[in-house]
Amino acid sequence: MSPLTILRIEKLKTFGNVAGSDDHVTRNRETPNADPSKENVRLIGGEDSRALEEIVKEKISTLKHRPRHDAVLCTEMFLSASPEYFRPGDPSLSGQWSDERMQQWASASRDWLAQNYGSKCVRAELHLDESTPHIHAYIVPVNEKTGRVSHDAMFGGRGGQGRIKLSKLQDSYAAALAPLGIERGVKGSKATHTKVKEYYQAVNSEPLTAVITNNQLAPTPFESASSYVARIQSDEHFQAINHQLADRAFMLERLERAEQRARASEKERQRLEEIVRTLELKTQQLRDLELLDVAWELGLDYERERWRGHGHIINIDGPKFYDFAPDQQKGSGGAIDLVMHVNNCNVRQAVVWLHERFGEAGAERAAIAKAQKVTAEIIQLEPRDKFTLPVEEKSKWQGVSNYLTQKRGIPSNFVELLHKRGLVYADDQQNAVFVMRNLSEEPQALGAFLRGTRGENNTFLGYEKGTKRREGWFHFRLGGQPTDPVEKVVLLKSPIDAVSFAMLEYQLRGDVPPNRTLYMAEWH
Repeated sequence: MSPLTILRIEKLKTFGNVAGSDDHVTRNRETPNADPSKENVRLIGGEDSRALEEIVKEKISTLKHRPRHDAVLCTEMFLSASPEYFRPGDPSLSGQWSDERMQQWASASRDWLAQNYGSKCVRAELHLDESTPHIHAYIVPVNEKTGRVSHDAMFGGRGGQGRIKLSKLQDSYAAALAPLGIERGVKGSKATHTKVKEYYQAVNSEPLTAVITNNQLAPTPFESASSYVARIQSDEHFQAINHQLADRAFMLERLERAEQRARASEKERQRLEEIVRTLELKTQQLRDLELLDVAWELGLDYERERWRGHGHIINIDGPKFYDFAPDQQKGSGGAIDLVMHVNNCNVRQAVVWLHERFGEAGAERAAIAKAQKVTAEIIQLEPRDKFTLPVEEKSKWQGVSNYLTQKRGIPSNFVELLHKRGLVYADDQQNAVFVMRNLSEEPQALGAFLRGTRGENNTFLGYEKGTKRREGWFHFRLGGQPTDPVEKVVLLKSPIDAVSFAMLEYQLRGDVPPNRTLYMAEWH
């Protein structure tokens, strides 16, 4: 199995967290799994012997803005490689490794930290007193643009940005170690994130199998249980075996989990890559051709910051161009317009020219961009036709009124009230015209719903031409005071249903609603 990179990050949100981590890393407090006979090495920040907390405070004090109360003050980064790299002969030999391999890895890791974080990495400590070499690096996450500390800007973020940034971080570290034969884990894997403290917990666990496999740790005759436990816990052989077994068990567990998920992760990665390819293709189709490529195909040469040739002196700025030639002096935008301008041709000829040089996909991209440009210009410049209500025919109103009162049972006084408000009237075909308005404070007529009333069994229903059905509603308000806000809305299928329902409520209650009520309808 190829050795893999190991990279973890931890947020240190308080100076107390910073000091606590520093105490552990510098061995200012007891660390049971550390070998006191081995010395650790400070890779970065060796010239500064101050406490890490003091260094971080000084770094933050130079910024333009003070940290927010919930800001991450410092980011601890844990770097290592799997045991297969350090001891390829037998990865299970805890506490042993090739010095040459260790030094190459440490040097590459230090260079990677310096290159990516510069002065933001205030300290990096190489630990050699545990089972496998590893580095604790401390980075003050300064956002250069805002002048603030921001862990999210460097390592995190919302909406999946954190996962993307950490994935790129893993890619970057793996690329730095690739010359050493150390590889990145399965990209896109759903493997569980193992924190540094979980690693130490596993290393410091006490498997009873250690006692069984070492005769020196067997109980002696007449030895009490408490004495036996005290003796084996202080025995250096027990500590070594315990450490070895825990380290091996930890790595085997990780290997098993990785193998179980690798196949599923690979399939998921392939599926996501296919989705990305599809989206990239669709996005590409919505982008116009690069005008620089089109200018080159047109036979223009780039000289003195202009595209020159065929009597043209053209400046290209993204999707736009301008011709500074004395007899031209005009500009436009898009691949099709550029071809039309230089070749002095029409749209159809320009599309054919692009097809011959950029293929069908290229011609389609240019055509889509042209259509989008024309559409935007039309939307911006074309005047809007204002909706015009059907012409009122007063002589036909009596027939409409009779239909509403006699056939639909609506009280005549309410029909007249709606008529006086201009909400219903008659057209020249004796249709009942129900005015559809928007819901603004001063409603504007945006359409009209027509209901046939002439003759027997008239089933005509329809809208006046130009009606905006999405924005216009037939509506009226009852109850409360005219200036009161609406507290209740009643939505009906048709204008006649809305009027009938309002009158039914009025008859049942014997009065208008106590609170301002909006009755509205839109026939579908």
